Amino acid sequence: MKDLTVRNIAKACGGSFHGEREVLDREVTGVFTDSRKVTEGSLFVPLAGERADGHDYISQIFEKGALVTLTERAEAAAGLGNYILVSSCAEAIQQIAGFYRRAIGIPVVGITGSVGKTSTKEMVASVLAQKYRTLKTQGNFNNNLGLPLTVFRMTEEDEIAVLEMGISHFGEMTWLAETAEPDIMVITNIGTCHLENLKDRDGVFAAKTECLDYVKLTGTVILCGEDDKLLQIDDVHGKRPIFYGLSPRCRVYVKDQVSLGLKGTKCTICVDEEEFPVTVPLPGEHMVLNAAAAAAVGSVCGLTPDEIRAGIESVEPVGGRLRITETGTYTLIEDYYNANPMSMKAALRILNHAEGRKVAVLGDMGELGTKERELHYEVGTAAGELDLGLVLLAGPLSEEIGRGLRDAGSSAEILQFPDTEQLAEALPSHVREGDQILIKASRFMQFEKAADVLKQ
Repeated sequence: MKDLTVRNIAKACGGSFHGEREVLDREVTGVFTDSRKVTEGSLFVPLAGERADGHDYISQIFEKGALVTLTERAEAAAGLGNYILVSSCAEAIQQIAGFYRRAIGIPVVGITGSVGKTSTKEMVASVLAQKYRTLKTQGNFNNNLGLPLTVFRMTEEDEIAVLEMGISHFGEMTWLAETAEPDIMVITNIGTCHLENLKDRDGVFAAKTECLDYVKLTGTVILCGEDDKLLQIDDVHGKRPIFYGLSPRCRVYVKDQVSLGLKGTKCTICVDEEEFPVTVPLPGEHMVLNAAAAAAVGSVCGLTPDEIRAGIESVEPVGGRLRITETGTYTLIEDYYNANPMSMKAALRILNHAEGRKVAVLGDMGELGTKERELHYEVGTAAGELDLGLVLLAGPLSEEIGRGLRDAGSSAEILQFPDTEQLAEALPSHVREGDQILIKASRFMQFEKAADVLKQ
């Protein structure tokens, strides 16, 4: 790994090296936090989790040929192999990742926001891949551990990286942005999520925008012009952000939208003085906005309209996030990776575009703080304005969704279940052939169980 010698690792994290001096100028071959994945010549970073402490596996990683390990406890590694003593392995891995990101030196696009981070990341990466060898965040590797591990996947062959940045507390974005040092920073929106820690949208705004202090001075900030909080930002390092949205007031905007239902949206994207037609293959207005964000990034990175269009039209959904599945009996809209009020309402609007009886299978949303019941109720009242035929709810908080539906005068049949298991068991007897079924809840509800029942 470029410049990631044992000496530089120790210097980057402020650790003290103990071991064979001749290895100091050897580059490690990889960085691992899972002892089972350690390879010959690699660096091991032992982290303490809820179920296990990586320090307990240091002897095993040396048996597998690891070159060096970090450790917070000298006695855990002494006599076993080369080690670097640090005060915190969690902080050290971020510091080492920051050093490595600078050593590789490729441009980085950071993506954050309350809703749509992953789909925007996929859209941006798909666009950039039309011209550059592009590395992107995989799965949910977007937090204080996941982002460094993504950085360590960079190679000298990569030409650009797209890094998703997710937070739930104040200060976390600072850590991520210090590591990523974005050349381009995209913020999709400021919504009502992680309110347990961030309190309200003003708190979310403050926490998300910590990243702007760490965008390179020569860099570019790209913001959603449909978000009232983001519109307050008019200067970052002496430059005006690029806004994208649905209005000509934005530098990049979308017009002439034609819904294709669950097959997506036809539209025209305007970038400065140019405009071009595109079919966004994923349904929903928010996906059109994600496409506009990708067009803005593509334009900054020198892609042509044809390249931008090709990237948008070739994007594919990620598992558990707005994936349309035809079972032969039903159409499933699977979106159970995570949920908050904004994404729940957006998914329901997508369902409303489907043809046939519309069935919403909804569960509790987490991390909403003291207003959790009120926010579930608001989802229910919004759903009450839609043409839903059947709503199945699971979890204690989802009872508020049902109450909101009834108060809004919804004509849908509403069924309530105490948990996901009972919902999944009852589901097949309440749906019928041709139904269009949305499955949406926060990750802890494990709504994949409901999807699996219908797929079988």
